[in-house]
Amino acid sequence: MEVIHELLGYKNIKIIQNSDMFSFSGDSMLLAYFINTYKKLANIIDLGCGNGPIPLYLTLKTKAKIIGVEIQTAVSDMASRSVELNGLTEQIKIINADIKNIYKQVGANKFDVVVCNPPYFKYKPSSNINKNDYLTIARHEVKITLEDIVAESNKLLLDGGSLCMIHRVDRLAEIISVLDKYNFAIKRMQFVYPKQDSTEALQVLIEAKNNAKCGMKVLKPFYMYDINGEYTKEALTVFNLKNCSACK
Repeated sequence: MEVIHELLGYKNIKIIQNSDMFSFSGDSMLLAYFINTYKKLANIIDLGCGNGPIPLYLTLKTKAKIIGVEIQTAVSDMASRSVELNGLTEQIKIINADIKNIYKQVGANKFDVVVCNPPYFKYKPSSNINKNDYLTIARHEVKITLEDIVAESNKLLLDGGSLCMIHRVDRLAEIISVLDKYNFAIKRMQFVYPKQDSTEALQVLIEAKNNAKCGMKVLKPFYMYDINGEYTKEALTVFNLKNCSACK
């Protein structure tokens, strides 16, 4: 069943959700917050935009034109209707299409930023996948792989443009290898920990630039929850929430 929610604590932004189909996660919000915006930023493309949380969030940070690409028709439709609901059709365009070769439709070497919250898990016939096809495609590399995303990003970006993504730490070595293959250099990296007393990070935020010199900065760790299980001040800032257990 469809519902209209606020984009977490951003009461001026509404998003259409369907828990049986697809709902955005905190990962998308972290990634959108992580993206550097600047005055001359003109064009952003979100590969695998889901129901549109990243494009919607980015309108709070930039006036740049934003394209969201989503292969699943029903999910893409939710994103389009959320854009219309917020009166943002002049800034955001949603395209129902495959990410692979999308540069032929939207233009090559055009974008300042490519953003992607990709499927985290590789797909094998033996994979323990969700019975919900919408979630399977969002979480497993059924329709697109990490290398497909990086290769397409290389075609979409202006020289020196940024690819921003969030991914699992256990795939970091592979991510670095694939980025290097397509001539990307990591410029910023931030590890995301579930709690302040967690011994291991689970996710990593990455900004990589194409055709750029090395010179990586590792930012201070991002902790989602404190030792009491409440959102940290950093998380509350990202989500624009007050400190309350009910917000989880």
